This record gives sequence, structure tokens and C-alpha cells, in this order.
Amino acid sequence: MPLPDLDELIAEVDRTCVTAHRPGGPEQPDWLALLTAAAALAGQLQALSDDLVEDYVEHCRMHGSSWTDIGAALGVTRQAVQQRFHAPHKRYGPETMSEDLREAMVHVKRAAVQHRNNYIGTEHLLWGLTARANSATRLLESAGAAPEAVHRAVESRLTQGASQAAERIAWTPYSRKAIALAEARSQRAGATHIDCADLLVGLAGVGRGVAAAVLTEAGFDLATAQGHSGGGERETITPVA
Repeated sequence: MPLPDLDELIAEVDRTCVTAHRPGGPEQPDWLALLTAAAALAGQLQALSDDLVEDYVEHCRMHGSSWTDIGAALGVTRQAVQQRFHAPHKRYGPETMSEDLREAMVHVKRAAVQHRNNYIGTEHLLWGLTARANSATRLLESAGAAPEAVHRAVESRLTQGASQAAERIAWTPYSRKAIALAEARSQRAGATHIDCADLLVGLAGVGRGVAAAVLTEAGFDLATAQGHSGGGERETITPVA
């Protein structure tokens, strides 16, 4: 995958900074506005790079690597890497999920293993949610998106990896954000378990990743979907990105 070069990033800043080139304005662009836009873009790129490293630190910890080994791989001390990544990620076991969501998770892991992926991304979650009828597929239908079309679209985005199947597969940062949003929505409704519809709304609420892109292309509008709670009042989620 080719990375953007500096000229491409400069062009993106120039394209998106609408306040820098006002019709009828001064001949010179608003350089401070362009600087602000450049800093925002740099922040987004930094956040992506941090998420990438965090994802693989999570894999290493899950499969027994010590903080000393992880620090050496990153070229920093054990203390430095612990300070940056010490907070453990919350685990969501089957006991936190509804029966339908537990069934969907079987399909989620199957998709990752069959495609030799060593991670569970938002695409695997959406594929699993739409593999069988449940509250997520009903929410899609009520919002005017066909579950079968969503399932086919996300299936086309699943890529074949080169990893051996692992007993424990780590979730990507976007997937963890989605399940956290789903849990918040479930708790606000007073539910005892996270359901499929909660996770679907969480995937849309993240606003980034394969699942969010597929849902947007399918015409799944988060605001409209949240008007269909599927049983019980659910928390309104604002897209993260």
C-alpha cells in the first residue's frame, strides 16, 4: 500500500481548508488557516499510527511477550513502553452478550480464521452480525438498508492474510471502540447484555474502518437508525470520527 507523500498531504490541506481561499479575498491565502488544517491532518495521521502500534502491542501481550521484549522491538525501555501502553483493554466475554450476539461472534471468528487474519476488525464484526437474522439485521431493514446487500458488500472487503489461526485473536482499536459504544448504549437502556443492534450502532458510531464505510455506502444513517431502538430506549451515539 503506497503511503501518501508530502506533496499529496499538502494538496489535501489546500483542498480541505475552505477558509483559506475566500472568493474576493486578499491575493495571499490565509496561511494561519492552512497551518491549522495541516496540524489537524497531522494529528489524524499520528492517531492512526498510534492505533497501529497499539494494536500489535496488544497482540504481543496477548501471546506472552514481556514488556522488556516489546520495548526492545520498539527501540525504547521497558519503563517507557509500560507507561505508554500499561492500561489493559477491557475484555468482553460471552457473559456480557445476548444469545444472538454470542451466535454472531461465532461467525465473526470464523471469518477471521477462514481468511487467515490475525485480528478481528470492524469488517469481521459486521460480517458476523449480518450472517443470520437478529436485532442488527432488523435495525438495518428498518433504516432502509438490506442486510443481505450489506453482508455481500463487507464480504468483498475481507482480505486473505498469511497468518496461522490463533487460539486468541485480538480486536483492532476500532473494533474495541465499537464494542465500548455498544456497551454504553446497552447500559443506558438498562439492558443486562450487549445485543447485536447495539454493536451495529457502535460500528456506525466509530465512523471509521471498513464497517462504517460499508454501512455508509448502504445508506445506513446513524441518526435514523437510533430512532428505531429495537426494544427499549437506547443511548444516542455521536460518530467518533
